[in-house]
Amino acid sequence: MEELEKIKRDQDLLDSIDWEMTPEEAVRLYLEWGNNWARGNYVIRSKDDVTHYFVVNTWKDKPVVYLIRRNSEEAQELAEFELPDDIRERFIEENGNTRGVYALSGAVKRWLQKELLGRA
Repeated sequence: MEELEKIKRDQDLLDSIDWEMTPEEAVRLYLEWGNNWARGNYVIRSKDDVTHYFVVNTWKDKPVVYLIRRNSEEAQELAEFELPDDIRERFIEENGNTRGVYALSGAVKRWLQKELLGRA
């Protein structure tokens, strides 16, 4: 899991990860930011506002985790890695086999936080 090791060594990147961001919220904030009223702590004012978050993408044969960097202009995939077999099986149990892009939750979130932050 070379990608995880790279992320783990980049403290600034680790500090910038929003563990609660969902794909839906990112779209609402960064693509529809001119038409939204401010909810919560986020107010997007320009393309300089950026967030980093993880998603689980199930469009491939096996679920893949992406680290995304999002601003109002684009979403960049900074890292991609597969889940360990046991975590992948638990993800499928929790979410089914429906194709899509999912927010971090449950076993995947706990595993990733343990791997990157040393906590679950």
